[in-house]
Amino acid sequence: MQTGHTGFSASLICLLLVISEAIAQSEDNMEAKAAASETAVRWSQSLCAGEQQYVRQRKQVVLKTLSSLGINCTAGLVPHIALLGSGGGQRAAVGLVGSLYQMEEEGLLDTLLYLGGVSGSTWSMSSLYSDPEWSTNLDRAVSRLSGPGVEMELALAWLDERSKEENFSLTDVWGVLTSAGIMKQMDLRRFSDEASRNASNPYPIYCAIEKHCFSNGPIEGKWFEVSPHQAGFPELGVFIETSLLGSRFQGGKLLEQKPEMDMVQLQGVFGCALAHEEVIREFIPPWLDVPGQIDFAAEEYLRVYNALHKLVALTRSTSKDPASLSDLDKLQKILEDKVNRNESAWQQSRSMEERKTLSKHWSLELLAVVETWSQDLEEGAFKTHVSRLIQTVLPLILKWEWGTTANFLYQYQEHSVPPCLQLKDRFHLLDAGLLINVAYPSFLGDKRDIDLLIAPEYSAGNMFETLTLARDYAAAVNKPFPEIDEKILEERDWPKDCYVFEGKDKEPTIVYMPLFNRNNCKDAEEFKAKMEEYSTFQRAFSQDKIEFVLETAKTNVKNNKETLLREINKAVLRRHN
Repeated sequence: MQTGHTGFSASLICLLLVISEAIAQSEDNMEAKAAASETAVRWSQSLCAGEQQYVRQRKQVVLKTLSSLGINCTAGLVPHIALLGSGGGQRAAVGLVGSLYQMEEEGLLDTLLYLGGVSGSTWSMSSLYSDPEWSTNLDRAVSRLSGPGVEMELALAWLDERSKEENFSLTDVWGVLTSAGIMKQMDLRRFSDEASRNASNPYPIYCAIEKHCFSNGPIEGKWFEVSPHQAGFPELGVFIETSLLGSRFQGGKLLEQKPEMDMVQLQGVFGCALAHEEVIREFIPPWLDVPGQIDFAAEEYLRVYNALHKLVALTRSTSKDPASLSDLDKLQKILEDKVNRNESAWQQSRSMEERKTLSKHWSLELLAVVETWSQDLEEGAFKTHVSRLIQTVLPLILKWEWGTTANFLYQYQEHSVPPCLQLKDRFHLLDAGLLINVAYPSFLGDKRDIDLLIAPEYSAGNMFETLTLARDYAAAVNKPFPEIDEKILEERDWPKDCYVFEGKDKEPTIVYMPLFNRNNCKDAEEFKAKMEEYSTFQRAFSQDKIEFVLETAKTNVKNNKETLLREINKAVLRRHN
């Protein structure tokens, strides 16, 4: 990595100017909206006025597209169709771009009223929507996936600015490194900026969960959604304007408006599965993996190791310099050697307290190893960058705080607000994939009145799990969901490339399309191997892997064009009937 180049310095200056301008614009907006503080919290199970207007305009695009496909429809009976990208890290981010690209190639993209995402799919959504006309220019999105990425210095400049803010957390580190290293851009716009756009693209909905309600609260307090117009809890029916997310509230009143989060921050919020302890436990080293039990004494050690391991991999994705990559490989090897130490000391520690003390000691030892490694690097730009990153990140890893956001329901005296959302002035927004790895909850019921859900599946783990979890969620909140034939679930180890779960009455129909399937895997063993080869938590994909996932997702859509057309046509007839 070089320093001192005029172009590079200009890029850094431009980034700082953009950050300053964005903050200034947010402050101007704060003054303009101060008068609305008394009514800042909105209670409703209906669409807000802004979304209604966007949807009306978008329906004109959909109507024109249906006509071009030879499907007869009238303006008042345009079907409500949404495409829901699943989670799945970079596999999902790349896969969604491939699916949308082929939808556009087949003339189907503009039949979509909505685009919803969780986790990895939101990474590509935030990248796509940085272009106001992305749905007519997907070549640019594809080329960006293979682009040069963002220089570490630019990512660190953003991180330095963000670290001065009150609710700085590991989510910001995750957001900037996935933006810079995987999505190859730093998108500093504000999500509410899209509220004023024309309806040339599907209306975007991003999803998260609230950590405390996810662990201990009622189901109504778990799911959180963000659109260009509002953010909030759809099952409770309580929202604020998206531009106010992160501002200070008390008792339902706006006390202090803060600058709106940029898309880099939001990318961290929506795609930070590593934030939850349940995910960390999936990466237990063999000597701690005792069948039938989890040793909670090791939790801190597992958090520190896995956070360092993943952050080294993400940092690696921001560099092309061979020497820097070699140094990062050395650190990765040092960390792996440490975690694969002889387990005798752990086994000899009889009590929980002894093991907790040992876990704490080993955690600090891991952090010390990273500091020593950075000090021993050759003097130069890479050492400077890494030292700055370590100074910022290591204290956050010990603190283990993710998704910290001002709570707009703090001390809100309304009986339907659960205690997990009332009692603290901050809440924590995390990756929605921890609950359901597809954004089904935001598209069930009367509010958006969806006829057809197109669900390309990029998730890891058990195939069909997102469907069964969504079915159970729908039952718990008393919303319609199509029947799932239990016999189909037996195909989870080697699924077909497309399933149609037909909705009756108010149930949406779901077209479910697994990325890896019987068309591209000759048997269950190859299916399993592909899932492992393209696993969620790994280094940034090589160019070959990016192209493979892109082409696989494109082929799935191409092969199932007739099924999609048939179900779109049925959705139109359903509206008419």
